Amino acid sequence: MSVSQKAGDEPAMHTVRFEPVGVEMSVAEGETVLEAAFRQGIAVMHGCKEGQCSSCKSLLVEGDVEMKKYSTFALPDYEKESGHVLLCRTLAYSDLIVELLNYDEDLMRRSIPVAEYDATVTSITALTHDIRLLEVHLSRPLRFWAGQYVDLTIPSAGITRSFSMANPPDGERRLSFIIKKYPNGAFSSRLDEGLKPGDRMIAKGPYGTCFRREDQPGPMVLVGGGSGMSPLWSILQDHVASGEARPVRFFYGARTRRDLFYLDEFADLADKLPDFRFIPALSNAEPGDDWTGEAGFIHEVVGRVLRDDALSGDIDAYTCGPTAMIDAVIPVLQMAGVEPERLYFDKFTQAVR
Repeated sequence: MSVSQKAGDEPAMHTVRFEPVGVEMSVAEGETVLEAAFRQGIAVMHGCKEGQCSSCKSLLVEGDVEMKKYSTFALPDYEKESGHVLLCRTLAYSDLIVELLNYDEDLMRRSIPVAEYDATVTSITALTHDIRLLEVHLSRPLRFWAGQYVDLTIPSAGITRSFSMANPPDGERRLSFIIKKYPNGAFSSRLDEGLKPGDRMIAKGPYGTCFRREDQPGPMVLVGGGSGMSPLWSILQDHVASGEARPVRFFYGARTRRDLFYLDEFADLADKLPDFRFIPALSNAEPGDDWTGEAGFIHEVVGRVLRDDALSGDIDAYTCGPTAMIDAVIPVLQMAGVEPERLYFDKFTQAVR
């Protein structure tokens, strides 16, 4: 507890000024700078919200702060000593001036305040042996951008996890999520045993900066693996609904044939869209897969295909999935000509709570 706050008092409030954008907001002692931004609808770059991914790394120019526990992979000691902070871990004890190292003016213009929504499970469907489609109904519509995510809580179990919406933002009260099951997953293991239609949940959001940018004339490249399909499927459906005409290349990495799904849906889209290709790739095809498509790790396939494709125009690239996959894909996309400011990603980090 800071000296400026006594037991029973309202938490002290401070002002945070973000440079170079000149945006100011208030932050209460006890809440992180990122939480305060969410509360006030100020969209700064972020990812895991748990001090693991470094997306919200910024430079503290002025002020007194403390930081909650974080990963030194996200913020090495030498960066901390030079004044760098993770906004998702930063607690303010005075007015602050923070220089944003990564910011997106379009993102800040399209900010949506974070809120909580009561939700009810409507269905759970198996898409593969270890991927499930969870569908819920909200008490009121959630406004979000295609590619964003929410925190889902099972109140009866006290478990919260982050999941990207798979449906486009159509103004309805339904949300769907493509979720990968893990053997000891506190949340995902309940998708086959525990959760059932009618169960209550809480959705809090929206979060995320890897959302579809509209009215862009150049090609769109989507790269995912596992449950990274969820936000990319939302982006693709939103693109289709928009009526925009642009080349689209959708890459999806899987281990074996049984890890693929939505193949019929992708085939239908290929028939409807003028310049669309779905490129699945198997890294460990089994003898019985009878696979004639792309083989290898997805970043290798992306590099090969884009070299031969010769897409023209400024490319918008979206990649969602495990951190290792994204770290491998990003340099490949940059070598293919994707400018850093047009490369959007969502790293799926392992839960720490």
